[in-house]
Amino acid sequence: MSTLSQRPYFRSLISVPTPPVPPPLPLVLFDGHCGLCDRSVQLLLRWDRTGVLHFAPLQGPTAAPFAPPSSPHDPGTFVLVDQQGTHLRSEAALRTLAHLGPLWRAVLIFRVVPRPLRDAVYNWVARHRYRWFGQLDACRIPSAEVKARFLP
Repeated sequence: MSTLSQRPYFRSLISVPTPPVPPPLPLVLFDGHCGLCDRSVQLLLRWDRTGVLHFAPLQGPTAAPFAPPSSPHDPGTFVLVDQQGTHLRSEAALRTLAHLGPLWRAVLIFRVVPRPLRDAVYNWVARHRYRWFGQLDACRIPSAEVKARFLP
């Protein structure tokens, strides 16, 4: 006795879910309501002359599979997803700059500073970022020139 999925008629009726399309890499995930994060993205857009970086807010659906569990409630974590994996906080910041080109790779020298120390400084700035740089009501709408580099 054959199963329904083996019969040609029923096989066409069975819907097979299509796998989600992976986002382009490297992907920078940022707090869409943070003034510091918004300014950082604007600087990265200006410095990224080859258009290698893509961006998505931590509050959006693109970030959900990559964001650390605390991010929706504490979006103070900067995240970079690239071919080597998912990177957080200071490591994400350094690797993001390194993606901008050969001269920018010099920032990787700061990796000699132990990650716990780098992340302590990162966390201190993240705790104060709203007070120092303000909070946006919504994510900035990107210009037409860079819109394709932003994901929801």
